[in-house]
Amino acid sequence: MDLNNILVIAGKPDLSELVSRTKSGAIVMNLISKQKYPVFHNDRISSLGEIRIFTENNEVPLVDVMADLKKHYNGAVTPYDPKKEDSAKMFGELEQVLPDYDRDRVHASDVKKLFSWYNVLINAGKLNDDEPTSEAAETPEAVVETKANDKPARAQKAAAPKATAKPKAAPKRTTTAKKAI
Repeated sequence: MDLNNILVIAGKPDLSELVSRTKSGAIVMNLISKQKYPVFHNDRISSLGEIRIFTENNEVPLVDVMADLKKHYNGAVTPYDPKKEDSAKMFGELEQVLPDYDRDRVHASDVKKLFSWYNVLINAGKLNDDEPTSEAAETPEAVVETKANDKPARAQKAAAPKATAKPKAAPKRTTTAKKAI
């Protein structure tokens, strides 16, 4: 499973997939509605391949948790709506899949997002078994730079100071005095 091209964009519902890169950001496609739209360098974007879940000993990559969820549910979506389900039930489901999750740092909103994302990925066919897991695949190049002060390359070039030569001194004006005859 490669989740590096699956993105979470702050302020946008659902998950999106990277379609192409542009000078000022990227074009992404919503996995549910299949609509394409642009995102820019100043948007807060996270790749699912970079997200990890806290455990008592360390952190577990999200791709591994998704693989365990797929085994737990036999490749089907959850039998309940994660957004409407009780938090206690959600934590119980997570405990079956990831028994050593950190109970202090993993919140109910995180668990609901996890199960919602799982359902979206299953419905979109993005959790395939033939793709490598996180252990076999290292993260490729960064998906999209997300710092607010990033500028497109053309703007950076224009903003760079130019080396200028010292201006030449203006020639002195000389006036010739007319002699009175």
